[in-house]
Amino acid sequence: MTPAAQRDIDRVHMARCLELAAPFRGRTSPNPIVGCVIVNRAGKVIAEGAHHGPGTDHAEIAALRKLKWKAPGATLYVNLEPCNHHGRTPPCAPVVRDAGVARVVVGVEDPIEDHSGGILVLRKARIKVTVGVLAEQCARANRPFLTWSTSHRPAFTLKAAITLDGKIATVSGLSKWITGPAARDDVMRLRDEHDAVLVGIGTVLADDPWLTARRLHGRDPIRIVIDTQLRTPPDAHLLPRKTGPRTILVCGPQAPATREAALIAKGAEVWRFKTHRNGRIDLRPLATKLGDAGILSVLVEGGGEIHAYLLAHDLADELVLYVAPKVVGGPAKSWVGGKGLASLTSAHKFVFDGDPVNLAGDLRFTAVPAPGPEPKVFDGEGDDDD
Repeated sequence: MTPAAQRDIDRVHMARCLELAAPFRGRTSPNPIVGCVIVNRAGKVIAEGAHHGPGTDHAEIAALRKLKWKAPGATLYVNLEPCNHHGRTPPCAPVVRDAGVARVVVGVEDPIEDHSGGILVLRKARIKVTVGVLAEQCARANRPFLTWSTSHRPAFTLKAAITLDGKIATVSGLSKWITGPAARDDVMRLRDEHDAVLVGIGTVLADDPWLTARRLHGRDPIRIVIDTQLRTPPDAHLLPRKTGPRTILVCGPQAPATREAALIAKGAEVWRFKTHRNGRIDLRPLATKLGDAGILSVLVEGGGEIHAYLLAHDLADELVLYVAPKVVGGPAKSWVGGKGLASLTSAHKFVFDGDPVNLAGDLRFTAVPAPGPEPKVFDGEGDDDD
């Protein structure tokens, strides 16, 4: 087989690993989403597996279990380096090594120093290892885990539904509905796939949202509200009471203790942080605390001042914009607030991540920060042993 043909085969099986992992997006934190495919010497797929969540089998173990831990001469594909770390479950790399596989194909390496080393274990056993197949796609699939691993905070996805002229409401403040049902249903998918959803107090007071994932078998995210003075009403829909999803209200040091007690009585958690001179909460310590809590991904649904803050402090890891073919005009609110920038050269720069998606007439655009001089993620393709 030619090297080019082998690379094509590797890409097909790695794409299948990502397909196996995808249904568990948002359900494995603080672990990554991982899929595994095992192929015998004849090129036939003989086992597949995926990681379902913390404490369950890792993808490689789930696949090898189906083969009673033996896969002599086989090739094992996995989108993230097999771990060499004993956490809630034993390390995977020694199990892969002892199964007798001849070759392991890895999408991206594990950036956590205590977890990595699996590739070294395999190579020491003279198992051929190929690293970097579909690396960009593998890194994209695990953007939350890779961000958390390297920056010790969750990945923030900024989401907005806007008109063609970038407005999130009319001049009178009406925002229901800018986009149609298909786009709104896609937002439910995003909520289902993120560990948490974050809004400002303005959104709570204006819309009284539930911030749940209203879809079949959906998982409701943790709700986070930036509420400096704890103005969230005690009867707000997003308060958990006894049975609802976890809700965290983030306030400043001067927020009244009486309001805190009333909101805690409704099931909310209250986290206090220092504020800037302008009275706004510093979201960087919040990001660190969320990361410490094992929250890997946060969907930020506004408002504009929060979006502006995250952009200004390089905390916007992905943009998801739903654009409706409508024009409002005038001084209606934009999805990004703040003072604005005077120069285009200082604009926050992004690159589109894939093609626009048509959602029954509305378009979904996804963008990620433009890369700097040094690549942010692994971008090798087929880094083979000699």
